[in-house]
Amino acid sequence: MAKVELVPLRSWDDFFPGSERFAKPDFTDMTRWNNRVVSNLLYYQTNYLVLAIAVFLIVGFLNPLGMFTAMVVVSAIFLGSVWAGENRAVIKNFKRQNPTVFVIAVMVASYMLISLLGSVMTFMTAITLPLTLIAAHASFRLRNMKNKLENKMEGAGLKRSPMGIFLEALGQQEENLQKIQTFLEGKVKE
Repeated sequence: MAKVELVPLRSWDDFFPGSERFAKPDFTDMTRWNNRVVSNLLYYQTNYLVLAIAVFLIVGFLNPLGMFTAMVVVSAIFLGSVWAGENRAVIKNFKRQNPTVFVIAVMVASYMLISLLGSVMTFMTAITLPLTLIAAHASFRLRNMKNKLENKMEGAGLKRSPMGIFLEALGQQEENLQKIQTFLEGKVKE
């Protein structure tokens, strides 16, 4: 198993090159859309981390207690959902078959608990805004050849990254590993 590495920060021209490298995803082909999102999450993960940290810092300076409350609640619910996904077969299958619905359910549960604690606007700004920006970029940004190569290396286990570990916890890396294993077995037989 490879050691965990943080991928390099992609240049602004690569991260946001202009309208020609963005396209509306095909919402009728969920597998293809999911592959685009996972690929972009892996490839641009450091850029997404910088974006999220910038929003966290701005909101944290404006409302430190609300920010702390939101981070604790979201972390606890996410860790609970990962634990439940590993220990309950029904949740694990649901998470693998419906990753977007699963993440939305985690966000809704977080929202409901945070609303009880009175930090809803902090949650909406500090947690949802970066996630929305990241999801939009990952959905609309077209992949390039370098992006695809990096993702194959991540999926084959040649490289490990924080986002790869996170996606693995959500059950999104297993099918990529199975595709690569089938491909490699086919090449060995030839």
